[in-house]
Amino acid sequence: MGWKEAPCGTRAIFCFLLLFCAGGKCLASEFEVTQEASLSVDASPILARKIPDTLFGMFFEEINHAGAGGIWAELVSNRGFEAGGPHTPSNIDPWSIIGDDSSIFVGTDRTSCFSRNMVALRMEILCDSCPVGGVGIYNPGFWGMNIEDGKTYNLVMHVKSPKTTELTVSLTSSDGLHIIASAVIRVSGTSNWIKLDQTLVARGTDRTSRLQITANKKGVVWLDQVSLMPSDTYKGHGFRTELISMLLDLKPRFLRFPGTYFKCFTPSIYIITLNHTLLLKSKLSEDLGAAPVWVFNNGISHHDEVDTAAIAPFVKDILDGLEFARGSTESTWGSVRAAMGHPEPFPVKHVAIGNEDCGKKNYRGNYLKFYNAIREAYPDIQMISNCDGSSTPLDHPADLYDFHVYTDSKALFSMRNTFDKTSRNGPKAFVSEYAVTGNDAGRGSLLASLAEAAFLIGLEKNSDVVQMASYAPLFVNDNDQTWNPDAIVFNSWQQYGTPSYWMQKLFRESSGAMIHAVTVNSSYSGSLAASAITWHDNENSFLKVKIVNFGLDAVSLTISTTGIESSVNALGSTATVLTSGEVMDENSFPNPNKVVPVTVELRNAADVMQVTLPPHSFSAFDLALAQSTLVADM
Repeated sequence: MGWKEAPCGTRAIFCFLLLFCAGGKCLASEFEVTQEASLSVDASPILARKIPDTLFGMFFEEINHAGAGGIWAELVSNRGFEAGGPHTPSNIDPWSIIGDDSSIFVGTDRTSCFSRNMVALRMEILCDSCPVGGVGIYNPGFWGMNIEDGKTYNLVMHVKSPKTTELTVSLTSSDGLHIIASAVIRVSGTSNWIKLDQTLVARGTDRTSRLQITANKKGVVWLDQVSLMPSDTYKGHGFRTELISMLLDLKPRFLRFPGTYFKCFTPSIYIITLNHTLLLKSKLSEDLGAAPVWVFNNGISHHDEVDTAAIAPFVKDILDGLEFARGSTESTWGSVRAAMGHPEPFPVKHVAIGNEDCGKKNYRGNYLKFYNAIREAYPDIQMISNCDGSSTPLDHPADLYDFHVYTDSKALFSMRNTFDKTSRNGPKAFVSEYAVTGNDAGRGSLLASLAEAAFLIGLEKNSDVVQMASYAPLFVNDNDQTWNPDAIVFNSWQQYGTPSYWMQKLFRESSGAMIHAVTVNSSYSGSLAASAITWHDNENSFLKVKIVNFGLDAVSLTISTTGIESSVNALGSTATVLTSGEVMDENSFPNPNKVVPVTVELRNAADVMQVTLPPHSFSAFDLALAQSTLVADM
């Protein structure tokens, strides 16, 4: 879609109203009231300031089945039969039995070959003449396995059987009546556990498939750690390619992790479990090209607190975890990382000591124990306090402090100036969780995204005291919406971004860019938020002007720029707008692109131009610069 030249003025003014259409009808025809405003950008280097390279990233939290049943491509749910914990009898849901009491008996015991995961499934086949298809167990995965025609799936499981037997492994429809892939595996009779690998190639597509493991002969078989992975995961690392692609499109500069269970709830952990979490999330940050930011438990949960006098073992666990991430292959825990397939250390440079614990009795005492131990062992690591230092100084040492905000759209829009009066001395802010919530958020509304965009514009302008920021939560499986709203919605085979996701995409050039002074003059300025940055791709330089119109009226806006060596180059300049017919519009599986940014060329772009901003909109103008050099004095 191109912009046709029109006689809109001698200074290359263009008619923005005619540009953008939504829902098949032009928005221009619906504007009844138009406000007047001017926005001036001074791009002189003397007023410019570099935005931190780390300003915008993302926060991955194990909530809403974001990991298991989400970005992690494992198709089997409860693969180790320990959903109910390490004790037996264990909860094996969602595994179910194929057969009846006369043909099969299934239970759990503590005979696994995995010392830290002792629960195994014991399956006793009772029938001499078993039903056609055999008896056994099946797993529906996370609300159905997405099996696609022609694709390869890798099955791995650990098995033990006293007598030689055969198991049939199959991918079937949800009712088990239609077989999509199947193979027979011979299990040699032995008293030892053996690892079995089997490749299954799908001959058909079924979005709600299940995995079956069946037998036809009388006998006993033990099973544990049953895994089914598609072969086409991102770089072979086990992550869903389509979800990773959506994250890569945001160009995150950091990844905050791990999430709820280590972040808030669990006051004690096995170091091997911690290491596995660190490995997966650090690999994810590595794949995204994002700096890892580790949030660890400081001995405090929502319900319990470890006394500071007894915190030493927890401190040691965290130091061991950092050695696992950063240590050499000759170190105790660095060698464990290498044995797990990653000899290179991970560049962990930021850690958060707890999460949302500032007001709790033992927080400061525990915090200082962790802080001092980490500072001595790793002087370069930046430590993040849970206590908000935006309005009053902290009473303890920290490199950064956490700032969380979940509120309604009007309140968040009004917070665009929150850090204007923050002291420019002391720790920097890490706005590690922000989002519009409540009734006007819906399941991810345009209105929510506009308030969030204005808030981020405020963070850009205050990026001398705000070092990092990330939206929360990132993911939600549509079958388990524990928290609402979220940036990316998915099920076993579909995904879409909410308006908040698309809003963040318009900030992806901000980290590391130069921010410039802007002035807005209008009686309507209370409904506007604007910023301007200079950014570069591999070949070109751009002046990006972003502006949120949070109000009910359209705005006729004059944009003028000074401080650039030559006029804006129309070739390569674009305008992008995020808006919709109704302010509460959302995206969905039936209509995933109802609220998405629309981009067009600006063939008449210039250093002075007039545009019209639709009501309730977020607009971004990427103005190509003919020369990248900025002058110091105009």
